[in-house]
Amino acid sequence: MKSNILIIDDEIKLSELLARILVLEGYSVLQTPNAKAGLRIVEREDIRVVLSDVKLPDANGVELVSKIKQIKPYIEVINLTAFGSISDGVLAIKNGAFDYLTKGDDNDKIIPLVSKAIDKANLQFQVSELQKQIEVQHGFPIVLGQSPAILEAVELAKKVAETDATVLLLGETGTGKEVFAEAIHYESLRKDKPFVAVNCSAFSKELLESELFGYKAGAFTGAVKDKKGLFEEASGGTIFLDELGEMSHDLQAKLLRVLENGTFIKIGETKTTKVNVRLIAATNRDLQRESEEGRFRLDLFYRLSGFSIVLPPLRERIGDIEVLARHFIEVYSAKIKKKLPDVDELFFKLLNQHKWNGNIRELKNVMERVIILMDEPVLTPKLLPFEFHNGGSYDLVALDLDSVEKHHIRRILKYARGNKTEAARILGIGLATLYRKIDEYHLVLN
Repeated sequence: MKSNILIIDDEIKLSELLARILVLEGYSVLQTPNAKAGLRIVEREDIRVVLSDVKLPDANGVELVSKIKQIKPYIEVINLTAFGSISDGVLAIKNGAFDYLTKGDDNDKIIPLVSKAIDKANLQFQVSELQKQIEVQHGFPIVLGQSPAILEAVELAKKVAETDATVLLLGETGTGKEVFAEAIHYESLRKDKPFVAVNCSAFSKELLESELFGYKAGAFTGAVKDKKGLFEEASGGTIFLDELGEMSHDLQAKLLRVLENGTFIKIGETKTTKVNVRLIAATNRDLQRESEEGRFRLDLFYRLSGFSIVLPPLRERIGDIEVLARHFIEVYSAKIKKKLPDVDELFFKLLNQHKWNGNIRELKNVMERVIILMDEPVLTPKLLPFEFHNGGSYDLVALDLDSVEKHHIRRILKYARGNKTEAARILGIGLATLYRKIDEYHLVLN
């Protein structure tokens, strides 16, 4: 059966005739004689197209269009009338109607018109479903935990998301500042526009300026054509500047100008470029102290700190560690295509006792490691790194340190299928160090 169609018309004979025609075309059709019942059907049924008479006993069909759209924006409405008027037709289209037809005169147009309306409604429905998935993946539902500190941060973020205010996220490295920035963006009115994230510490001063603001061809050696900066790429949306405290004073001045009037000058350019961008910034530094000591512009600090959110370190969220750990266990089990394991009670006890200086990022990396090493259907403490065992509170396998390291590197290389760059990333060591260890332990990959 094709998509559902709802006919709202108090002329029962005409309504039944139209319904039979549509059923013969393969559509599923519902009927009602008034607007009130029609709106209830729209709320509870999977309706894609509504055919509504203009003159209903309890409403004007033209005005009904906007009410239907408020409930389910993807539904397409076709207004039908016995006495067509230009003013009603214009108002119907303005309210969001797909089309406006005169009964009798346009009978041959109904079926092809309904087909087009169905196609458009189905496409809009798919887009709305994808949007819901994006919001779940990037919105506040992805911020896991029930500790008071994280709930307070989420509540503040939800409130500011509804505005266009600049946001400053504060907290230690690895506390999830980019996750919060994404959530704020995807819960805002800018959610359909770009979200661009930049780590300011990953670029030199010159390179960061060209990346953020772009340049004109010929501005410097190698600038063979005009380049858009990331502020332009994010126009209409949100730009997230992580590790903002690493930005040079010159770039801080340029950023302040963008915040104040939405303009900047590209490298090698003389005219200004205007953008409409929301800024979310993050740092693990104390910007107020940095400003007082002259390492950060005081005027920029005041401009940024109007709405700040402090993200708590993981050691202040002990009750959330198990929730987060289970989430990462599910993620990496699925990624590596391993059966979701059970977890030993002592495993979580050791997680809760750990200091977590690297916060959520460290927890994520540790859970990836244990899933890679897992051979049994249960996660046990022996899979955790040595620092979790408090100098031997758990009876580890009696192996010397070199043997354990050699065994671990071999397993990671096997997991990475010989990809040394990926193995070095998982191990948290440099590629050169990995090559040295392979040579030192005479590791041979099968």
